[in-house]
Amino acid sequence: MAESSKSLSQSHQPFIIAMKGHPGTGKSTLACALARALGLPLLDKDDIRNCTIPLQHLLPQSQSQPLLNDLSYCTLFAVAQTQARLGLSVILDSPLSNRSRLDEVVALGAKRVIVVECRPGDETEWRRRLEERGREEGGTGGHKPATWEELRRLIEGYNGCDEYDVAGDMVERIVIDTTAVGVSIDDMVTKVVQLIISL
Repeated sequence: MAESSKSLSQSHQPFIIAMKGHPGTGKSTLACALARALGLPLLDKDDIRNCTIPLQHLLPQSQSQPLLNDLSYCTLFAVAQTQARLGLSVILDSPLSNRSRLDEVVALGAKRVIVVECRPGDETEWRRRLEERGREEGGTGGHKPATWEELRRLIEGYNGCDEYDVAGDMVERIVIDTTAVGVSIDDMVTKVVQLIISL
């Protein structure tokens, strides 16, 4: 599967795979598996945002969080646009928590955008994964929620803007239940690859 997937990414018109989903839904795990299977670069918004953490003390938290989040997206999309301009496919890992972020991805100039939305059906398992990650990071997720309560507050703060229609001439979407019993990460990768082949 890996070899055919890599040749697929080289033979197809350039595309962007844009991950979508709340923290702890498994989108980064799936994004890494897709990057390996397809032989594509993976650009992770969290990698960029983590580099801005030392800047957080320069402004009050109410100002620094949105400002540094916007800076992280701006940097992510600038790097992705260079890849698109070169005719290269790329995977973007970010929450895409509102429609304007997806519009920015579409504006990058790739021939096709594939949104891979990670939506866990088992909330108990989702919570377990999120809180396990929080414990591994010492109880502080930096800019990411480390507890279920923090995640709920984050989602409430979206005021529903994270639920939006992704349909469009250039955009395809696939929803993956990352907690489905008996479905391996390889199975999830296969579903995404099959969608790419069908385009």
